[in-house]
Amino acid sequence: MFLCSIPVPVLHWEVNQTFLWNLSLKDGSMFWFHFSLDNVTNKIWVSFMGVLSAGLAVLSSFGLLLFLQVPFAITVANSPFLILGIGVDDMFIMISNWQQTKVKDPVEKRMAETFKEAAMSITITTLTDVLGFYIGLMSEFRSVRAFCLYTSTSIIFCYIYNILFFGSVLALNGRREQSNRHWLTCCKLPTQTPEGKSPAYRLCCVGGDYDQETGAEKQQPIAHFFKSYYGPFLTKPWTKVCVMLLYLGYLAVGIYGCLNLQQGINMRELAADDSYVVNYYDDDRKFFSRYGPNIMVVVTEEFPYWNKNSRSELNHCMEKLHNLTFVNQNLTVSWLDFYLQFAQSKSLNLDNENVIENLSSFFLLYPEFKLDFNITESKINASRFFFDASMEIMMFDELRNTAQSCSAAKLLVFHPLFIYLDQYSVIVTSIIQNVGFTTAVMLVVALLLIPNPICSLWVTFSIGSVVTGVTGFMALWGINLDSISMIILVVCIGFTVDFSAHISYAFVSSKQLTANERAVDALFSLGYPVLQGAASTIIGVLILAASKNHIFRNFFKIMFLVMLFGLAHSIIFIPVFLTLLSCSSTKAKKKTMTVPDVIPKVIMIENKSTAYDNYAFTKDNLTQS
Repeated sequence: MFLCSIPVPVLHWEVNQTFLWNLSLKDGSMFWFHFSLDNVTNKIWVSFMGVLSAGLAVLSSFGLLLFLQVPFAITVANSPFLILGIGVDDMFIMISNWQQTKVKDPVEKRMAETFKEAAMSITITTLTDVLGFYIGLMSEFRSVRAFCLYTSTSIIFCYIYNILFFGSVLALNGRREQSNRHWLTCCKLPTQTPEGKSPAYRLCCVGGDYDQETGAEKQQPIAHFFKSYYGPFLTKPWTKVCVMLLYLGYLAVGIYGCLNLQQGINMRELAADDSYVVNYYDDDRKFFSRYGPNIMVVVTEEFPYWNKNSRSELNHCMEKLHNLTFVNQNLTVSWLDFYLQFAQSKSLNLDNENVIENLSSFFLLYPEFKLDFNITESKINASRFFFDASMEIMMFDELRNTAQSCSAAKLLVFHPLFIYLDQYSVIVTSIIQNVGFTTAVMLVVALLLIPNPICSLWVTFSIGSVVTGVTGFMALWGINLDSISMIILVVCIGFTVDFSAHISYAFVSSKQLTANERAVDALFSLGYPVLQGAASTIIGVLILAASKNHIFRNFFKIMFLVMLFGLAHSIIFIPVFLTLLSCSSTKAKKKTMTVPDVIPKVIMIENKSTAYDNYAFTKDNLTQS
């Protein structure tokens, strides 16, 4: 629908330019987040291939759908930004799990450990995202359906590319790291600085250091911060109380904003800031603000205009329309009124069934009314009238209901603005329907894939919480509810599930004993990747804040709120909520309870070997006694 007001070539150029800027910013942010001074474990090229993987997913999915001749709406141009965010988020998860494997293990084992931890988390988010967007196909808006179809298909391709393409890149990079080769030149490097070499040599030609205690790569400073400082701080009792108060304040402000959310779209905001359309609407509001749209009332069937009773009934219907509060009775144009005056002045027979004969002479005096008739084979198939009405959102429904109540003839009210006003009769119910169905599907998927029902409920709860906050703060930021913001709210659900599902699954999978320890372990494992995903997405869409088009600026604002609140839920609210209702995995509990029963007796034999029941282990061999 935006094609009516926005010059298409200009908008397409801006979409392409913005996407390229977004891609370059994504690449830069990936390099920054995975830049390491170690010349072997540096993963700059891996990060680049991760972004390329998401780009290939967009290219493949769009190419397939366009080949199948699926309509492309301009709203679909927002989809690549979302796919980049999802793809990069999955990339961070895989790299984070790779870094926690033991460096000296074979590449095959490291890949197995990486996919063991990351594949389920990525699968959960992909499945929930795809199902959520496929539910969006039930929307009343074609633009929303097109967006959801293209996005869901892109997410499927993104998942495939991450598992196959990016997984292969990670394996090849693992072989390079196993050979202790330079990240750029692929030359073998020493792990220690040879004697007599300068610090510059150490900086450029030495690498491969790792944590001797864990056998894994050295911890990233931010990951260490999550484990040693932030996690313990967040699990303190008084911190939990402050977090609960903070959440209640967030929820109160969000609900207040939702209650004050306005519907409507300013027509000038559909065009670029430097478009002549903006000046037109500004002048229209400045000089003609007291005049509303010129509404057309169409009689859509043959009507006996020669019949006095029928004309009286039609006039009665028109009076009902004129009596509506937003209709200006002094600004009406009715060919029938002019025709009756003309007939009386010319003493014409109004009861003559052959109205065309009278209209011929009428058109000679009033030729402008010829455009108000559809005449074929001497029959009036349709005619129309005009009246002025003030611009109100509820105008559309009242006009349509009044026209439908007319028993004299079938009436149709129309104005080009109705294309935009029509959305407000279904947009609220459509949003509630989409969010409700999507949340229900997310709950089912979470119950099936996350081995604890309480954690699944928290994931589902976070969806409603983030949607409420984004909608409320969106209203406070001056963004109205329309089909554009509706699309981005659907995007909101996808990112919310990504963030909360990662942390919740890490919490459940943790082998720690207490809830506080599992929360710290989950933040240590995935807190940094989630932070990377949110920060990189914000950086990626930051260029949209300077866009000349209001649509893209709103997209940035809402995406910023989504990232901010989604991140807050994943690393602040959800960990605290999970500790309040402990939800450790059943497997961990069973393992903890059975360990004391199977501890064997330990016997020392001459300080050279240790015997466990009937087994003896020595330094050099393993024998059975």
